[in-house]
Amino acid sequence: MPTLTSPLQNNKPRIGIIGGGIAGSTIAIKLSALGLKVSLLEQGPSLVNGPPICHLHAGGNLYREIDDEQCLTLLRQSIATLKLYKDSADYRPTVIAIPKRDPGEIDQLLPRLEKLRKEYAALVDQDSSNQVLGKPMDYYTLYHRQDVERLAKLAPVNTPTHCDEWLIPVAKSLDLDKLKFPLVLVQEYGLSVFRLAASATLALDNCKSCNVHTDTQVIDISRSDSVWQVTAKQNGEPLDFSFDYLINACGYQSGSIDDLIGQHSQRLVEFKAAYVTHWHNDTQIWPEVIIYGERGTPNGMAQLTPYPGGYFQIHGMTQDITLFDQGLVKNCDDSAQPKLAPRFLNKLNRAWPQALIEQRTDSAIAFVSEFLPDFSSATLGGKPLFGAQQIPGQDPDLRAADICFSQANYARCEIVKASSAIDAAHAIVNQLIRINLLDASAIKNVNSKQLGLNEQAIETLAIKLAQQRNYPIELATRLTCDN
Repeated sequence: MPTLTSPLQNNKPRIGIIGGGIAGSTIAIKLSALGLKVSLLEQGPSLVNGPPICHLHAGGNLYREIDDEQCLTLLRQSIATLKLYKDSADYRPTVIAIPKRDPGEIDQLLPRLEKLRKEYAALVDQDSSNQVLGKPMDYYTLYHRQDVERLAKLAPVNTPTHCDEWLIPVAKSLDLDKLKFPLVLVQEYGLSVFRLAASATLALDNCKSCNVHTDTQVIDISRSDSVWQVTAKQNGEPLDFSFDYLINACGYQSGSIDDLIGQHSQRLVEFKAAYVTHWHNDTQIWPEVIIYGERGTPNGMAQLTPYPGGYFQIHGMTQDITLFDQGLVKNCDDSAQPKLAPRFLNKLNRAWPQALIEQRTDSAIAFVSEFLPDFSSATLGGKPLFGAQQIPGQDPDLRAADICFSQANYARCEIVKASSAIDAAHAIVNQLIRINLLDASAIKNVNSKQLGLNEQAIETLAIKLAQQRNYPIELATRLTCDN
């Protein structure tokens, strides 16, 4: 493992974090809470503005293709995420259905679901504060066709508190003849990217030892006497920083920082988008709905994420909706940064063509309507949520990843899912202890209460961020009260 090669000036480590997404912001919160001197450099105007985060992945049940170990890791990481970003979650379950056209069977999922339930129970036994996904015995529930037909006859409730109540609106709307049974209702919750951004911003505002520099683009990095010299521009004006430890948390642009320091790494980048729709015929409170499918095929997975006021976000894992032809790229031998085609860079840096927004949103609505026929009346609800996602290595199915220490006093954050950010922060803390930049006696747990986060303040700022980014404010507001 790389180690420190020269003494610090005044014995006060200066930590530089490049990138203010969920990874960089979470690491900054953790390190500054420990009293370290932190500078967070973000090229955009605000924090946590990247891929379309909407799901907690508390067990990875969206992904049949990943192994059980990744699912267990995502479960543990999601529990930690809820404890830190408590008010960023939409506390509603997820319904998983397998269509008849799909080769999979529900029996193939049951061993994993039971393994996850037992692991959750063990974590709660270790620490009662880990019970953030409801009771372990209720982690998942199976519904056979007769159960769903019975629930379809019941009136929806305004504030669902029981699994059966959550399933009522779905039971009324699903085309049951196209599905295999049983359905699964699992305690995987939602995440609001706007409330995540607001939580991170407010937490760092309260951290006296962290300086946040937005609208700051890093243009050069060098190293002298074990100190990182970083040159940046902020609103066109030059800024120079000196750091004793440097953290690359640039998400899909992580390879560009590796290139600046001469560090080659293998990675993939994938451009993805989700679509904002409005269903005028529905104001009920829904769970999230997942219709399994084979990724990248015309019958890919459908993901319907609910928000207040009849707004729904749609992922359709086909190249006509969420995925894009040539949207997954790998780096080449002479650069650590995968190169997206210009049409994707234009979407990332400029406005989408309106015709393309309408075309892909209509495709998303039609995709979901195959299984929820009444959803065909949904309309365009706003511009797409989009971004590029990094995947370290060369395995496009990797979902649970955290950090890499490839040089002395340098860490590259490699998270794929938002819930992995806290593990990345913990790994950096442990590394700082190993190289004598942090005293182990300074370690303490950090949760939302200790950060002084206030639910109303979070929602107020989240709504402001949604407006600034030109999205409906319903995407920033709470769906329900937490359980």
